[in-house]
Amino acid sequence: MICNSNSVSYSGSRSTELEGQAVHVPDGFFDVPVSVGAGVLATGALSVCLRGARRELDDRTAPMAGLVAAFIFAVQMLNFPVAAGTSGHLLGGALAAILVGPYTAVLCVAVVLLVQAFFFADGGLTALGVNITLMAVVTTIVGWAVFRLVTRWGPRRRGVIVGASFAAALISVPAAALCFTALFWLGGTAPIEVSSVALAMGGVHLLIGLGEGLITALTVSSVLAVRPDLVYGARGLAAPLVLRTAVGEVTVAAQEPAPARNRGRGPRPILVGGGLVALLLAGVVSFYASSAPDGLNKVAQDKGFNANEKAQPLENGPLAGYSVKGVSDERLSGGLAGVAGVGLTVLAGGGVFYVVRRRRRDDRAVA
Repeated sequence: MICNSNSVSYSGSRSTELEGQAVHVPDGFFDVPVSVGAGVLATGALSVCLRGARRELDDRTAPMAGLVAAFIFAVQMLNFPVAAGTSGHLLGGALAAILVGPYTAVLCVAVVLLVQAFFFADGGLTALGVNITLMAVVTTIVGWAVFRLVTRWGPRRRGVIVGASFAAALISVPAAALCFTALFWLGGTAPIEVSSVALAMGGVHLLIGLGEGLITALTVSSVLAVRPDLVYGARGLAAPLVLRTAVGEVTVAAQEPAPARNRGRGPRPILVGGGLVALLLAGVVSFYASSAPDGLNKVAQDKGFNANEKAQPLENGPLAGYSVKGVSDERLSGGLAGVAGVGLTVLAGGGVFYVVRRRRRDDRAVA
């Protein structure tokens, strides 16, 4: 979940070796009622988002959503150091919401989590509901709410959009961490002192949120500079056009955030460029990610509630641990796994978004 690590060895529990990759909530952390309840909540949220995404996805945003999912997968492989031997990684809910819309964002992150769990044994299968609830639903809701609040009351300029992106991502991470603490208090498989865990989780994930905010702001700023018409959160945020005449100032109309040269252009160039960046990050840069345990893993070690972690049923799969079985070279094995993960995420996400987009067309045809 709110976690990742490159090489994690838990005292009193199984050893987990994931070189430079995300590590989400494992099996065994939560009892059956909370696991089932989170699964039901996640399923309901995904059902709502599948319907809501029909309003967000069009011929441009549908391919963009597939790219966003692949980009989140790639960047989640990049653990960055925060403090005191702790690392963090992108969660991506706020970033996806700003780029492709909140409903589609939940689907993007959920696709990433499903690919990670079933192909890379990252995150427990019984904990899928918890991971989707915290990493996809909570981060998106909180991030989008903060973004809308800032952009609604701030001046309608590009700098405000970037600043709102930073704030949205920053706040979404500790919010998800505190929700994890609440769930663990309700149904964790080990006794914990809620106040101390909440303080530890909130504190370390606030630092991780700073990294999330920087990545999100940089990404949103980069897309705004090239194709602002492809940023969902920038639609309609431009200031009105004011003409100064002899009789005073007259407001004519709201300026389009997209430059005139981009009107009518397809998203193919940015899709190709973004895809190459995702492949580079997952296939090459991920090798240099921090090896320190991430926020959840570090707190689990310090507070001693990691002892009940259970082995993931798919941990012997061909891509488990973000490495290709049978490839002895560590760098090559991790790189190939990263590239495979980007491809699998594009295929899975692209399939989901194509179906949702097709349903929107069918609904319009019936109407």
